[in-house]
Amino acid sequence: MKSSLFRKALSFATFTFFILGLSSCSMSVNDKGENEKVDIRTPIGGLHVGSDVDVKETGLPVYPGSRRKPEEKGKDNNNASVTIASSMFGIKIAAVTYDSDDPPEKLVSFYQNELLHYGKVLQCHGKSGNDVKVDIHDLKGKKPKEVSCNKDDSDSAVVELKVGTEDNQHLVSIEPHDKGSEFSLVYIQARGKREPI
Repeated sequence: MKSSLFRKALSFATFTFFILGLSSCSMSVNDKGENEKVDIRTPIGGLHVGSDVDVKETGLPVYPGSRRKPEEKGKDNNNASVTIASSMFGIKIAAVTYDSDDPPEKLVSFYQNELLHYGKVLQCHGKSGNDVKVDIHDLKGKKPKEVSCNKDDSDSAVVELKVGTEDNQHLVSIEPHDKGSEFSLVYIQARGKREPI
């Protein structure tokens, strides 16, 4: 979930609305300055994709002494907020990236403790952001599955801590960066037509 969070989120959201075949909609785009965002409103739902994320949306505290990762000119945004709400389904994603001077082991210990508030914590290893699976169980009439380590690579320096179900999960991705760590806090909620988002 690292460098191209905003671009990935925008691609996902645009694809989703394209699939829905929306013909009548209003759209606003702001890609100037620090807060990139796209808002689309249609007769069957709405879409918001932005880099204007409040860390409170992730449901997790910021590791003490860390700094929000600054945007680098000419590079993709490190933060993303996506909300899709329709009568058929909904999804909300909030992701924020930080830098810390502390080594990854300290962050892993801190966030394992914080994530316990949400249930059993899994520790996965692999390439950052490649181990996330989202499932809207209500659309299939099944119970939600617990999160799992899909592509565990114990040799990887990237640690992903995750907790919850595939339709309601918290994720912390931690990796070594310079003399400290870079980490992303992520919250993903998906729902079928009967639940609020």
